[in-house]
Amino acid sequence: MSRRRRSRVCRAVVSLAALVLVGSGVNSSAQAGGWPEAVPVVSRVETDEAVVFITVDDGWYRDAGARRVLLEERVPASLFLLPQAYEQEPGFFQGLLNGGPSRMENHTVNHPDLRELDAAGQRAELCGARDRNLAAVGDAPRLVRPPYGLYDERTLVAARQCGAKALVTWTHDFTAVSY
Repeated sequence: MSRRRRSRVCRAVVSLAALVLVGSGVNSSAQAGGWPEAVPVVSRVETDEAVVFITVDDGWYRDAGARRVLLEERVPASLFLLPQAYEQEPGFFQGLLNGGPSRMENHTVNHPDLRELDAAGQRAELCGARDRNLAAVGDAPRLVRPPYGLYDERTLVAARQCGAKALVTWTHDFTAVSY
């Protein structure tokens, strides 16, 4: 990846972070009564740059080649890891966290369909993952990615209660592509 291209990717990631942290330009909704406020949902970031946001979900599949490229090219990635997957091989992920511009984010403890849980169950999944991530890497996640992309209004409120700044979805899943 050229230095110029890498610079554009980094600027776009910084732009995403700014949008997430201040909530500018993203849709947000609040629970009835206004407290606690729901986090915004981000599935698209408007930019004139040619950008792809790279995320890793779950963490069960670990590709050494992909890890090498991310590190060598200093490609930023958001790691939405399950705590058990990180704990199974922490060195693999710690290398990405220490050696590149990647961050560990929140993907719940047990990967449930959050809509099937009550508010307390959703908080337990999200806050439990936050606490385990914080213990493992010393930094609390700022983003939540709901398993299967499924969430409801209670998820958005629970995410805020567990310290998240935004819930992130996706527009394309390369694992669903058949070759």
